[in-house]
Amino acid sequence: MPQKIIFATQHYQYLKDRILAITGSTWENGELDIRDFPDGEHYHRILSNVSNKEVILLGGTIDDKETLELYDLASGCIQLGAYSLTIIIPFFGYSTMERAVKYGEIVKAKTRAVLFSSLPNTSRGNRIVMIDLHVDGITWYFENDVRPVHLYAKEFVMNTAMELAAGKPFVLASTDAGRAKWVESLANDLHVPAAFAFKRRLSGDETAITAISADVKDKTVIIYDDMIRTGGSLIHAAQSYRDAGAANIFVITTHGIFAGNGFEKIKQSGLIKKVVCTDTHPNAITINDDMLLVKSVDQLIVNYFQSQHS
Repeated sequence: MPQKIIFATQHYQYLKDRILAITGSTWENGELDIRDFPDGEHYHRILSNVSNKEVILLGGTIDDKETLELYDLASGCIQLGAYSLTIIIPFFGYSTMERAVKYGEIVKAKTRAVLFSSLPNTSRGNRIVMIDLHVDGITWYFENDVRPVHLYAKEFVMNTAMELAAGKPFVLASTDAGRAKWVESLANDLHVPAAFAFKRRLSGDETAITAISADVKDKTVIIYDDMIRTGGSLIHAAQSYRDAGAANIFVITTHGIFAGNGFEKIKQSGLIKKVVCTDTHPNAITINDDMLLVKSVDQLIVNYFQSQHS
């Protein structure tokens, strides 16, 4: 079986290190030379030998620079004779741009998928591994012979909910009806009630919550959402659950993006006792606050590769 070697883009070195701490010497640490030129261009060199090895490339599509760095490194590994290529994208950016609503809108989730689909195939083919996609259908955007894999962080959500509840009854809730089916499925597995908020759009960027689907009075409410960006929708939902009588509110999210001081806004709202997220987005690990707990998806990723050879 070929040797596994793992590389990471600049923003995801932390996650590579965590994965290597689990795999030890069974996975080789891929070394890169990455530099920026004064004119804004970027230099990349693959220092490790990848010929006839199983290459694992870790990076996100969190911005355009990161996306192109990931693509360039993938191209380089293929050109240098990688036996196989697995690109791990913990957070797939532009996942909310998965369809066009207005004429002329560019479906960025599709264009990103097409970009990675254009990579030449290794002898064993190329895989794209993603975690908790905002929309399942994004996997169908990949073309040619790319094999998309959607990993679910279900165990993380369930275990975290049980830890936060500390043995007491709770309601698992969503920020809106759009995530209701996923939250209901999790609630059924946890044998707890599910709740979601009904929203009515007031304008292009403003919504109002009109009703709560379950009784939350004097109960602990644990809100799950696949990602938190600015925190606006979360705060509105938390306020609605509080107005409906919730005693305590906790939040679990897979992707803690926290753009535009999003975490500070959540904290200052005074509505939420604790937020727990994973390290799929590098923004989450830059926040040092007792209110935020960040858990790693390192074991989830390693388990996937172990399952391929079991």
